[in-house]
Amino acid sequence: MTTTHPDAGLDDLVLDARAGSGAAFTDLWWRLSPVVAGYVRGRGVRDAEDVTSEVFLAAFRGLPGFEGDGAAFRRWLFTIAHHRAVDAVRHQARTAGDVPLETEPLDSRAGVARSAETEALGRLASQAALRLVHGLPADQRDVLLLRVVADLSVAEVAAVLERSADAVRQLHRRALARLREAAAAARDATAPGLR
Repeated sequence: MTTTHPDAGLDDLVLDARAGSGAAFTDLWWRLSPVVAGYVRGRGVRDAEDVTSEVFLAAFRGLPGFEGDGAAFRRWLFTIAHHRAVDAVRHQARTAGDVPLETEPLDSRAGVARSAETEALGRLASQAALRLVHGLPADQRDVLLLRVVADLSVAEVAAVLERSADAVRQLHRRALARLREAAAAARDATAPGLR
């Protein structure tokens, strides 16, 4: 069984979108907006859908000057998303207290019918995962979200965050170690009689 990479066909869509095809840009939106929204939400942005729309609007406006293939477009899009998320979190910090955790599914457009039990368990898992991720230092959280949610390579994350590849690898290792420790501590706290 062969699996296709999530970026398969992205080169053609980017080329067509740069040539002015609205349908191609719409396809880029449908393919990449759930991932961008997940990244933005993971960064703690309260209005993740609004910021995701801003990211794609900026990409649409900048598309005539963009040069590159699908992978370069993805990297460029997440660079925009990173900057917009940083701005949104700063704005939230100035205008309100704590940011509530978003527990919506990453893509509400999927239209998949789910049972109430599955929905409830998914929300609990999402909330717990977001708490763990939000417990990380900002630089580790950024690297982890870009590597896992955005599925960017180490080199691509380094370009987005303007850091060296070695720094990204080190931050990724530290983030995973902290998550393991936090998950173990949370597991121990919920089951005190089992140890």
